Amino acid sequence: MSDPLLVYRREFPILERTTYLVSNSLGAMPRTVADRLAEYVDDWANLGVRAWSQGWWEMPVRVGDEIAPLIGANDGEIVMLPNVTMAQASVLSALDYPASRNRIVMTALDFPSVSYVYHSLATRLGAEIVVVPAAADGLSVDTEQLLAAIDSRTRLVAISHVLFRSAYVVDVDAVCRRAHDVGALVSLDSFHAVGVIPVDVHAIGCDFLTGGVLKWLCGGPGGCFLYVAAGVRNRLSPSLTGWQAHARPFGFEPEMEFAHDAFRWLGGTPVIPALYAAAEGPRILRRAGIKEIREKSVRQTSRLIDMADARGYAVHAPRDAAHRGGTVAVDVPHAYEVSQYLLQRNVLVDFRAGGGVRIAPHFYTTDDELELAMDTIDEALASGGWRAFERRRAVVT
Repeated sequence: MSDPLLVYRREFPILERTTYLVSNSLGAMPRTVADRLAEYVDDWANLGVRAWSQGWWEMPVRVGDEIAPLIGANDGEIVMLPNVTMAQASVLSALDYPASRNRIVMTALDFPSVSYVYHSLATRLGAEIVVVPAAADGLSVDTEQLLAAIDSRTRLVAISHVLFRSAYVVDVDAVCRRAHDVGALVSLDSFHAVGVIPVDVHAIGCDFLTGGVLKWLCGGPGGCFLYVAAGVRNRLSPSLTGWQAHARPFGFEPEMEFAHDAFRWLGGTPVIPALYAAAEGPRILRRAGIKEIREKSVRQTSRLIDMADARGYAVHAPRDAAHRGGTVAVDVPHAYEVSQYLLQRNVLVDFRAGGGVRIAPHFYTTDDELELAMDTIDEALASGGWRAFERRRAVVT
C-alpha cells in the first residue's frame, strides 16, 4: 500500500540508520535543526546584544505562532516556556482559591511532574486537590466519575488530555462543558496529544492548554507552549511571572504592570537556543497534515495490537481507536530486559513499569518497522537474549 507520508522520512537523518519507534518520548530531529542552531550561533557571534532587538525578544510568541495552526489557535494566542511544569504552575499561580471555590480536580493518571507542582504549590495557595481514581482497568478514566467530581466548589480542572501510560484519550469536550456549567476553568496537559491527534482549542473550549515540541512535534527539549483563551487572557495575572510579561520591560520599573497580549503569560529571559530548534518539526507536521497523521497512527497502532494479540502478548492501550493516542504498550514477560534487547539492536522503544514495552509509530514510520519490532521482541524471548540485561540490571541495582 502506498504511503504518501513516507516522503517525509528524508527530513529526519536518524531514520536512515535506526528503527525509531519512540516519538512518544523524543521525536526524531529534523535535518534543518542543525542549520537553525548554526544560525543561532551566527546571530550571537555577529549581532551580540543587538540580537535581542532583531528577533530574540519576540521569539517566544513568534515560535508559538508556528504551533498555533496545529491546535486550532490564532497567532498571538500561544507563548513558549521552558517546560510544561512551569507552564502549568503559571496557570495555577494566576487563580485565587476562596474557601467556597478552592478545589482543583485532577486524575490519578496525570503525568507526575504536573501532579507534583499542583500538590506542592496548590495546597500552599489554599487549594484542595480532588483526585479522580483510575477506572477499573487501571488504564483509563471513567468519564462519568470525572464529571461528577466537578462541582460548584471547583476552581480548576487540570487534567491530561491523553494519558501518558496508556495513550487513553480523555473526553475533554465533555469535561470543558461540565466545568463551564459550574463556573470552573479547565487547563489541559496535551503533551501526548498535540502532533498525533487533531486538537482544536476553540472547539474544545478549554481555558488553558499546555504541551511541548519534544515528542510528536519533533522540536527538541526546552520548547513547551501555553495557550490561554481570549476570555481569560487579560482577566487573570500569573504570580509566577517575570520581566517579559511587563508592559514596558525595558523600563525596569519597580512595580509590575502586565502586558495586554500573549506576553502577559511569559516569565524571565527565554531559552533562545531551544526556540531556534523548536519550530522545524511543527513546520513539517503542518505540511504532512494532522488529519493524515492521525489516520496513519490509527492504522499502525491497530496493526500493533493485532500483532500482539496474535502472539498472546498483553496490550496496555485502548482497543477503541477513538480513545487511543499514538502509543501501544506491549506487556511481555521480562519487559524491561526485552526493551533493552531492542535498544541494543537499534530498535528504539522505551519501557514503563506497569505498562511494558512502549512502541510509538509516527508519520515517518514504515509498516516493515512495526514487523521488525515485534519480531525482535519474539527473538528476545525465544532466544533468552533478554537474560543478559537481567544480569546487567542486577549489577546496576
